Amino acid sequence: MALAVLAACALCIRLGLWQWHRWLETEAAWTRFARGADTVQPLGARRLADLPLYQRVSLAGRLDGAHQFLLDNRSYRGNPGYEVLTPLARDGAPTLLVDRGWVPFTGSRARLPQVGVAAGAPLELSGRIAALPSAGLASGRAAPAAADPWPKVTSFPTPAELAGALGVPLEARILLLDPGAPAGYVRDWQPPGLSPLRHLSYAIQWWCFAALALVLAAVPGVRRARAARRLRAVR
Repeated sequence: MALAVLAACALCIRLGLWQWHRWLETEAAWTRFARGADTVQPLGARRLADLPLYQRVSLAGRLDGAHQFLLDNRSYRGNPGYEVLTPLARDGAPTLLVDRGWVPFTGSRARLPQVGVAAGAPLELSGRIAALPSAGLASGRAAPAAADPWPKVTSFPTPAELAGALGVPLEARILLLDPGAPAGYVRDWQPPGLSPLRHLSYAIQWWCFAALALVLAAVPGVRRARAARRLRAVR
């Protein structure tokens, strides 16, 4: 029994430490997200990786509406849908993907939403630097199929898989198009992950479970000790 209690306590403490570290990481990410909105930096010929995550940047390029991706399993206020990734070709710089926002699910996988964008002169765009969404489980991933028509539906792809489908080198990071920028859809961008306070509360809960396990394990021992003292007193 003592070994089982110690093992349970060690597990709860370890889970609490994991949530504690997640709290620190998420707090830092949310702070970067808030600070990234302070100023807009011209990107120029630099790569997105040259600037911090969530930094707002301005840039120019041509959107390629003929070769787009629909990120599957993306919801907005509880409604299923897709996020639209459109390549942006830039003069003298690598192509990058612009997340133009969320569109609702049409009700049928055979009928994809219309996300076309008119080809034309270079656009001046602005947005936040971000990483591609990642899946918690490998089973939730689906790379874009080569045989599928454009726009290609994909779920939690890697940058290499998207670059392979396009046939051109791509930036590993993407651009979250600003809500006020043209050629977009629903763009209610939020900081990544759960609220930092949620992770902190989970850490405290796990540590409380560890303390509770110790208390519950100690109660029988205390009762036995009291019973033994009473027995000796009677004798």
